[in-house]
Amino acid sequence: MKTPFYTLSLKDAEKDLLLFSRKLGESFSKWGFCGIRDHNIDTNLVAEVQELFKDFFDLPEDIKRTYHLPELNGARGYTPFKVETAKDSNLADLKEFWHVGRELEFKDPYRKWMPENMHISEIELFNKKTNELFLQFDQLGNSLLKAIALYLNQDADFFKNVTNKGNSIMRVIHYPPVDVKEKGTRAGAHEDINLITLLIGGQQAGLEILSKDNEWLRASVDSDVIICNIGDMLQRLTNNNLSSTTHRVQAIGDEMKSSRYSIPFFVHPNPDWFIETLQNQISEDNPNYYPEGILAEDFLQERLKEIKLM
Repeated sequence: MKTPFYTLSLKDAEKDLLLFSRKLGESFSKWGFCGIRDHNIDTNLVAEVQELFKDFFDLPEDIKRTYHLPELNGARGYTPFKVETAKDSNLADLKEFWHVGRELEFKDPYRKWMPENMHISEIELFNKKTNELFLQFDQLGNSLLKAIALYLNQDADFFKNVTNKGNSIMRVIHYPPVDVKEKGTRAGAHEDINLITLLIGGQQAGLEILSKDNEWLRASVDSDVIICNIGDMLQRLTNNNLSSTTHRVQAIGDEMKSSRYSIPFFVHPNPDWFIETLQNQISEDNPNYYPEGILAEDFLQERLKEIKLM
């Protein structure tokens, strides 16, 4: 069954950005999700990166763990199986993953918040290809944020200096086959921390979203579609007018027998951006739910503790 949220063509944004923004905002308002096709992400590059990571996840556990540095709190490199835990859950997720972040110049002041990427010596072209995909994701995120800004009655470049040094993360996830005796799920019910998330891999079974009627709906899109969803930072900015939708990844029946791979890209703002409610999102019927603003970095650290990455 196809998901109920809209799927839009990015080519329509080139023709009429304002109309595209209205449709995007409508899908977000109803579901917190939207599908995007005709985007800039190179499918051949995606396939290459996926194969590189399959090679990495197939490495012996002791080699993979040399790329796990607990002091980085999962910001870069490898996070082992059953570490990340959904907020308010007692069971760790049945997944392992790798994080790639923004490449910065050596003297860039934002390096105090964003560590260097880790390089895998065992796999040729790993670092080159992952950074290429990161930059393509980054470009797509900026394009969609322009449309979101217009939907919020802001200037199209509202987010330009908010995300130009954003602490965005590309995560490559491996969900191994599930042992029927294993407690927990592939990814427990959660909301994303960031502004928006872009997801490759939504055509694979498992992603479920919680509707406003409190019903779990299975997501299924064509392989050329990237799923975009709202995160908690954008929810705060918009005073819940654009809500961060709860979602999870479940394995049912034969799905438990095989691995699942996906690549979400978490679009984060600059760490020193102060998140405060937009004035035009406050009204008598919708009072300010977030009267106290917060730095993006502080909000991120709070949430990392909740999901046990700190």
